[in-house]
Amino acid sequence: MNKKPDKIEIIRHSLSHILATAALEMFPEAKFGIGPAIENGFYYDFDLPRTLIPEDLPILEKKMKKIIKRNLSFDKKEIAAKKAIELFKKAKQNYKVELIEDLIKEDKKKNSEVKIYKTGNFIDLCKGPHLDSAGEINPKTFKLTKISGAYWKGDEKNKMLQRIYGVAFENEKKLKDYFHKLEEAEKRDHRKLGKKLDLFSFHPEAPGMPFWHHKGLIIFNTLVEHWQKIQMKNGYQEVKLPNLLDVELWKQSGHYEHYKNDMFFTENDGKKMALRPMDCPGAILLYKEKLYSYNDFPLRIGELGVVFRNEKSGELHGLLRVQQVTQDDAHIFITENSIESEVTAVLKIMEELYKPFSMKREIYLSTRPDNAMGDKKIWDKAEKALRNALEKNKIRYGIKKKDGAFYGPKIDIHIDDSLGRTWQMGTIQLDFFMPERFDIEYTDKKGKKKKPVIIHRALMGSLERFIGILIEHYAGAFPLWLSPVQIQIIPIGAAHKKYADEISQQLIDNGLRIEVKDENETIGKKIREGEIQKIPYLLIVGDKEKKSKSVSVRQRGKGDIGKMKLEKFIEKINEEIKKKK
Repeated sequence: MNKKPDKIEIIRHSLSHILATAALEMFPEAKFGIGPAIENGFYYDFDLPRTLIPEDLPILEKKMKKIIKRNLSFDKKEIAAKKAIELFKKAKQNYKVELIEDLIKEDKKKNSEVKIYKTGNFIDLCKGPHLDSAGEINPKTFKLTKISGAYWKGDEKNKMLQRIYGVAFENEKKLKDYFHKLEEAEKRDHRKLGKKLDLFSFHPEAPGMPFWHHKGLIIFNTLVEHWQKIQMKNGYQEVKLPNLLDVELWKQSGHYEHYKNDMFFTENDGKKMALRPMDCPGAILLYKEKLYSYNDFPLRIGELGVVFRNEKSGELHGLLRVQQVTQDDAHIFITENSIESEVTAVLKIMEELYKPFSMKREIYLSTRPDNAMGDKKIWDKAEKALRNALEKNKIRYGIKKKDGAFYGPKIDIHIDDSLGRTWQMGTIQLDFFMPERFDIEYTDKKGKKKKPVIIHRALMGSLERFIGILIEHYAGAFPLWLSPVQIQIIPIGAAHKKYADEISQQLIDNGLRIEVKDENETIGKKIREGEIQKIPYLLIVGDKEKKSKSVSVRQRGKGDIGKMKLEKFIEKINEEIKKKK
């Protein structure tokens, strides 16, 4: 059953038609692709006689507002598909003709009917719904935003069309808030901050594969340490498995069928090999090394697995979309009757892992996709088990239909950052399929051989992507425990350099990450640079501090918080790091 669109979605869809009507006024020979409502707005794809330029957007927007003022109606008709083909052929709208022909093939009826909508001189093939008339839209609640290219039907073999995007909201305030968030997101862009804070870089010699600088690697390793402590506490064995494996293994697991176009291949001694797109088959080979009984379960195997995805260059986006991915992966081998208890244990680990980041979480159950492998009855059983685990733990969740992995349903973890943007992060996937494929077994209480169930679990998902999101979430101002440089010591003059070095050593001995800023510059400039680098604490030392064995403390976001004895300051810092505030 299709969800009924809400009012704003209908407004956005109606605006896409108004945009097309305006484009037809500007380009009478325009050919039209599709124009749906999307998140936050709408777009329309056009085949135009010339390339659009940014200056065209305000012209089109002005025409749209005139159409709204004229209060043009959205007139709907249902007509025979064959008649619609004749109508659009006469109008030389070949893309619409192609869409109708596709609908007839899908419907398998020669007498199919289609809906068309007329707005002024513009006629469109469309299911609707739309507003009654354009005048229902407040012209101050939308804006055209950008032009891009889009292949017809998303197929690079087809012609490239020109896509015009717009945004639209229920009122003026929401539109202003949207653009304010865009400005803030621009300031927080992890690619710019990554360069400014000296965290990472990318180079054409290794596209989509980050070069971690010293400071960036500190963040990476601190997250790994956070993950490892939680793993160890919860009975996980950490392993390290090969990145390059025989292609036959990927065919056996089913990954080849689903990922072959995104995999990297090579040869080794005449054997075709592939860089792993996922970690699962390696963990299963490791499992097959021994004979297990029910007493050995749950068997929890964790790995920081490096996987590779052959993404198209246009799809790469800083740390958020890379070709070399580090996953905080785990594979848990269990008996069927312990699914709910083990999923509960994983959900508790998730809570502990995410707690320091102060980000709201949303949970979804993703169900059987169209390309699923394995028996539907087993899928139904797996989905029920995950649903029961969520409900027994009183976790509110949504449903993502047909979004499971090809081998099993999953729980997806979404987080909301400080700008209210939602990101999909980790997953908890249930798998009855691969134990069958690889014929792995365990011995039950009665000595009988049975197939285990596998839980595939990655909670941060990709460390690269997680760090990119954290950079934007914190705007580069990382909490103390995660900051590459936690404290910067600033001696007022050359005479205070020795005291600054003594303090530095004491702080280092306490496991803290320190920089001494002893360049021949003014104090004001040194403080400004420390603030630009978003260092949590700046310690100013001069004659008074040296004499009293103290430090003058500046805290990020608070400024000067006064003079403190060094021992008291160390105590304060260690407590803050311990609590991961």
